[in-house]
Amino acid sequence: MWRHRITGAGQVSIPAEVRHRWGTSTVAIEDEGDRIVLRPVPDDPVTALRGALAHLGTDVSSVDAIRKSRDADVEIEERRWQSSGRA
Repeated sequence: MWRHRITGAGQVSIPAEVRHRWGTSTVAIEDEGDRIVLRPVPDDPVTALRGALAHLGTDVSSVDAIRKSRDADVEIEERRWQSSGRA
């Protein structure tokens, strides 16, 4: 745990050790009411998304990639529904 002072401009320094471990210079800030949470996010979200969807191939448009991803989610939900005995 580190303790840092917030500057008058609202800035906080994140120790180099932490920045290097997470390999990013971008964070998401979440206000959870009783605490603030910093989560590392990719510096380039488009490149990170390409890596996550690489299994779809290079000839897939973004619309097709979204459709395939949603279709997969629907299949998972249908299997859950059937296995719960509600089908």
